[in-house]
Amino acid sequence: LYQNCADPNLRNRFRITYTLSTASGPPALHRKASPQHHCGYVFLIVQTTHLRPENVYFISALFLLDRYKTNTYKPTIMINLILFGPPGSGKGTQALKLTERYGLLHISTGDLFRYELGNNTPLGVLARSYMEKGHLVPDEVTVGMLRNKVDANPDVNGFIFDGFPRTIPQAEALDALLAERGDSISKLIMLDVTEDEIVTRILERGKSSGRADDNDAAIIRNRFEVYLNETSPVYDFYAQSGKSVKVHGIGSIEEIFEMLCAEIDSLA
Repeated sequence: LYQNCADPNLRNRFRITYTLSTASGPPALHRKASPQHHCGYVFLIVQTTHLRPENVYFISALFLLDRYKTNTYKPTIMINLILFGPPGSGKGTQALKLTERYGLLHISTGDLFRYELGNNTPLGVLARSYMEKGHLVPDEVTVGMLRNKVDANPDVNGFIFDGFPRTIPQAEALDALLAERGDSISKLIMLDVTEDEIVTRILERGKSSGRADDNDAAIIRNRFEVYLNETSPVYDFYAQSGKSVKVHGIGSIEEIFEMLCAEIDSLA
């Protein structure tokens, strides 16, 4: 494993020592690494060679797990999440933190459309032709954009799907897309925040956002109702296979983040 490490330059920068603990509990693992590298590492002892009488051993084999939590001793798995949350729930903030923790790619359908339309890609041109006529963009066009994004990122540990699927046919199309890769949706996580809390948050945001719709409680409540009507059938669809969960979405950013991480860690 040591000799076959994918990056020999990085591999050769490490000198790993395993110090036997004289106290109760597991031995302490010490490592030295270039500060420019922030990926996580899992160390696998295959063979040890006694170096000196102070009970210090050189680990002659190591296994690198890129883009995973530092000091996490479990194998990587593909994590494909659907993240639901009403406007103002903090979903974007949490998605960013999750991508950093788990090495996932955040795929927002809004971002996909902006990229495809802005770059006049074939799918973007096709989508624009429907939008200019006032028609809904067909699911197969949106799924095609998703496919391009997924195929362009084969080395990530998984995906966070944000804004898709919104209907059961879209959920079925997403499942089919992942099945082609031998993958599936791992879990649908819904940030559970009350309507009144959302109204309070967005009205507060409206004091500085400059958006008129952030200052109208009626508009905010209508957006919340639309969100529930869209997401409830999809939530129920994945609940049939035991993949849907709700996470309490009121609390500090870190408190909510740890609850989300607990749900993801339970997949291992």
